[in-house]
Amino acid sequence: MREQILAINKVEICSESFGNPENPPVLLIMGAMASLDWWDDEFCQRLADQGRFVIRYDHRDVGRSTIYEPGTSNYTITDLADDAMGVLDAYSIQKAHIVGMSLGGMIGQILALRFPERVLTLTAIASSVFGTEQEKLPPMDQRILDYHTNSASVDWSDRQSVIAYLADGWKTLAGSKPFEQKRMNKLAVREVNRAKQLPSRFNHGMLQGGGEYFDRMGEIRVPTVIIHGTEDPALPYEHGLALAKSIPYAELVTLEGAGHEIHSEDWGKIIDSVVKLSSKK
Repeated sequence: MREQILAINKVEICSESFGNPENPPVLLIMGAMASLDWWDDEFCQRLADQGRFVIRYDHRDVGRSTIYEPGTSNYTITDLADDAMGVLDAYSIQKAHIVGMSLGGMIGQILALRFPERVLTLTAIASSVFGTEQEKLPPMDQRILDYHTNSASVDWSDRQSVIAYLADGWKTLAGSKPFEQKRMNKLAVREVNRAKQLPSRFNHGMLQGGGEYFDRMGEIRVPTVIIHGTEDPALPYEHGLALAKSIPYAELVTLEGAGHEIHSEDWGKIIDSVVKLSSKK
């Protein structure tokens, strides 16, 4: 792993890379309120071992990237897409394979529309259509919203309480596969150790913008794979089905029993899908 702080769009973005820079580049984009830590080291290394140059990074307001005061809105989803492209610029990468989780998959859709000449392929994991069509699909499980509403009572100065809050948050997103408590605790510890200011993560809840790209998935022309769990409580499986239907020739890969997560039992299937897709160009 090689960590770097990159100067992008007048902000600082923290990134890490795995593998040989001469190999085909894969940019991993995590979802809302989640730092690069939630792309497991082992997952990234296994993908790199398949002959890929893997980059992960912190969005604004998480990890070691630029943060803002909690409760403020300072950027749009289009800015986050530009940050992603700025990461590629910083690594002198002209074209890359984009892999996005949840919000990251929607950022990937914007990238494929905004910078079609620079996106080789798109993989969207546990994501949804970007635009008004999403409103017609099943909503997020209320238990997830309730869990994060209670964040106001978290003592952010109490390290163990914060670790438990972050790790158990993923329990609300899990499907029927065995919940990986030990792994989630480990990743939560890493995030707590790295984060500049954890409460700033909730600024992602106020994210707006990107209206010019709403409901334009039919214009995406890059090879695309949609990966979605059948028991996703945040963006139910119907979201994955709708996204796969909306992007021309997109392939759907179904993860039986998976929730809104990248469960270690599914790493092989996800990595195989990314490698297969990224071998097309």
